[in-house]
Formats: sequence, C-alpha cells, structure tokens
Amino acid sequence: MKLFSKKQKDVTKQDLIDALRFVQNPTTEKDIFESGIVNTTAVCDNIAKIVVSLDPITIKFKNKFKVEIEHQLRKLPLKEFKVEFLDPVPPKPKAPEASAKIKNIIAVASGKGGVGKSTVATNLSLALSKKGFTVGLLDADIYGPSIPLMMQKTGVQPEATQEGEIFPIENYGIKMMSVGFISQPGEAVVWRGPMIHKLLSEFFSKVLWGELDYLVVDLPPGTGDAQLSLSQLIPLTGAVIVTTPQDVALVDVDKSVAMFKKVNVPILGVIENMSTFVCPQCGHEEEIFSHGGGEKAAFQWGNIFLGSLPLKTSIRKSGDAGNPFVLEETSEESKSLFKITENLTKSLVK
Repeated sequence: MKLFSKKQKDVTKQDLIDALRFVQNPTTEKDIFESGIVNTTAVCDNIAKIVVSLDPITIKFKNKFKVEIEHQLRKLPLKEFKVEFLDPVPPKPKAPEASAKIKNIIAVASGKGGVGKSTVATNLSLALSKKGFTVGLLDADIYGPSIPLMMQKTGVQPEATQEGEIFPIENYGIKMMSVGFISQPGEAVVWRGPMIHKLLSEFFSKVLWGELDYLVVDLPPGTGDAQLSLSQLIPLTGAVIVTTPQDVALVDVDKSVAMFKKVNVPILGVIENMSTFVCPQCGHEEEIFSHGGGEKAAFQWGNIFLGSLPLKTSIRKSGDAGNPFVLEETSEESKSLFKITENLTKSLVK
C-alpha cells in the first residue's frame, strides 16, 4: 500500500512498535507484541513490512487485526507498507529415529540453478566444523549431485551393515551422503516423486549419522519433489536461501520463500553469492550481476541477510579440485563465509 510520495522523516523500527502497541489481541487482552503474535517488524527507507503469525484461536480476528494495524501505520510518514498474515499450519512431522540425535538440520536452497548453492552448502559445512561443531552434509540434489566432486570423494561407495544400515562417507571431518555415491559415473537419474521420497527417507533412516550438531542439506534448485519430501519426512530447523543479485534470480527467491512458508519451514536467512567479480590480476571489483539484491530480498520477506560472497576464479577452481575454499582460512572469501556462518548460528539461538 503506497502512502506518501514526498521525502518524509525516517521512520524507525521502534516507531512501528510504538504505533502497533495500540492494537489489542482480544484473546489475551494484551497488545499484539506482548501476546507474541508479531513475527516480523521491518522498515527501510520508510517502507515497512509487518508479519503477524496467527494460531487456530486468533485467526478469527484476522480482519480486525488488519484494519487496526493499517490504521496505526497510516499515522506514520511511511511511503509504503505491507501487512502479511501467516495462517495456522499443521504441526511438523515426527523425526525419523535415525535423525533424533541431530540437533539442527539446515536446508540450503535456491530458486534456480547456477547460483552456487552447492558451493555454499559445502563450505558452510566446513566452516561449522572449524567452529568446533560435529557436522554432516547430505546431498539431496538427486538430479545433479555435486558434493562428491566438491568434497574430493568421487568414485567412492558407502559400506553397509548386514541390517542394511549405511555408513556415511567422510572427508575433512564431515560425514556425507549423496546419490552420487550410489549411482554409476555418467548415469542419468530419471526418477519420479515417489522414488525421490523413498531415497530421501532412507538417507535419514538408514544412514548412521550418529550425533550431529548440524546436518546441512544441499537441495536441488527450484520448488519440487525433493523439497516437499524433505519437509514431510523431517522437522527442518530452517532453510537458507542462496541467490545471485540480479532481478531475474530474485523472482525465483520469492517462489522458494513462499514454498517453505507453505510447508512451515522457517527461513533462516539469505546469502548473496557472486556479489562482485574480483579480478585475479589486479583485484579490481566489478558488479557483473548487480549488487545488493540478496539484501533487498531478505528485507522484502522480513528475513535476515546473512552476508555475501564474491565471484572469484579461485572459488570455482577450489570446487572443481575438491578443495573447498574455506580450508584456506586467511582468504577474503573464507572470512566472508565464516562471518555468514557466525550470523547463521546467532540466528538459531534467538
């Protein structure tokens, strides 16, 4: 909803909170902040976004909340505002027994291919491990598994017990599983939804992950069977969205965020990859794919912007060589990835 067109006084987040404290929750007789139903309050350049989470009791007051919230927001010198409601959703599924010892399960997703999602998932796993956490990495990209190459474990097959339980492949201190470990080199995986669901179920129920602080799941791009199966099989801690800065990629981010909201999976933050190109000869930075789109998308959806990574030849080479760039802890890209990891872990303890 657009309001003022002229330059106005900058509205702060506290201004939003103060204004919305006049909106009461009839079920608790407290304001909507005290009763804990405000999910997100964000403002940038006098454009505000409010997200309210409803439960089976408060949903009947949805129209009342909308009218009163918009009434209060109109009193502020905002250029534009958006009020969004999250309706009640079914409870998360019970976790398979094998995953009960995993504290956090983080899905790394993207709305489209080619944005560096697997590169982020791989290096995020190693950054978490270097911070002292026990980490697993699950390659759920059924049609294009790249974790075996990026973790220098191509041509390796996992061993199994007589009972059919599977030992994960290990390298760099990370436990891994991928369809790339069980398919033949060059073999095309042509599977429908039920087969994908069955395989992902076995990756959780039969792989001997042991006790993990984090299991990072590299999803295929888009919004398809693997994402839906994952959300049905296991209670994800949340999802991290990887995007490049240009507008055409951000359109697909919207679809990913909307999909995860529908299946009740929290968005833990947005990472902008290929933010700037760094010349390997002179170090000059060029915004080939624009810049700042990831942060813009994070704000639009009321999510945390975790950070950005550059477009560098060394990152591509490290992935192809199975030598993840985060292993070289002094590089600028490694420092950026460790900062992203720090922001992610902070968001999980709030």
